[in-house]
Amino acid sequence: MDRSAYNLTMDLQVSLEGHPLLDAACFSVSLDAPLSELPSPEWLLALLSLDAEAPLERSEEVRAATRDLLRHGGYKPTGRGKPASEYLVRAVGEGKLGSINLVVDACNVASLHSGVPISIVDTDLATPPLRIGIAPEGTRYVFNASGQEIDASGLLCLSDVEGPCANAVKDAQRTKTHPGTTRALVVVWGSVAHEGRAAETAAWYRALLERAGVQTADVAMA
Repeated sequence: MDRSAYNLTMDLQVSLEGHPLLDAACFSVSLDAPLSELPSPEWLLALLSLDAEAPLERSEEVRAATRDLLRHGGYKPTGRGKPASEYLVRAVGEGKLGSINLVVDACNVASLHSGVPISIVDTDLATPPLRIGIAPEGTRYVFNASGQEIDASGLLCLSDVEGPCANAVKDAQRTKTHPGTTRALVVVWGSVAHEGRAAETAAWYRALLERAGVQTADVAMA
């Protein structure tokens, strides 16, 4: 591990509030150059296909368990508020998902085939401490560049001191990756109904990034 990856690992910690259904996995990403200078290789983009060969396979059981995970705090994961992993399946099936950037493309590959939603946060845009817990009633934030908001009341979220950064539905615009991103935190939103699947998804995601020359490291959760 080089020094930048070491420092990122030491700086990042995520605290977990008690949740009976969550089986999360986290890791950090450290880039040697701004994200805009690291195009996705063709072998990675080829995996953005519903029938691509992959070590993990989505299922109806995983989809249902993910929705149950999000319902626990009172959130309704339906319609426009359904898990991001379900949007991926539809977007890929309709041919509407193109390359975004290396880190997001690898995320989409891992989430598409595992069926597990994944969040990415630019850690230089987030203000520690970071924690995972259920958002209180009335929690809203902007999730895209056009200023649209999501009502995250009762939704399991990763938050910093300013509020929610990410969740299994829509990540906050203020902490999303951008062309200048060099450091990021990844959260895989797994369920205890499929214990170990989040870790397997994270391991494959990390393997994809590392094959593309990106450094990853463990992140402490407590």
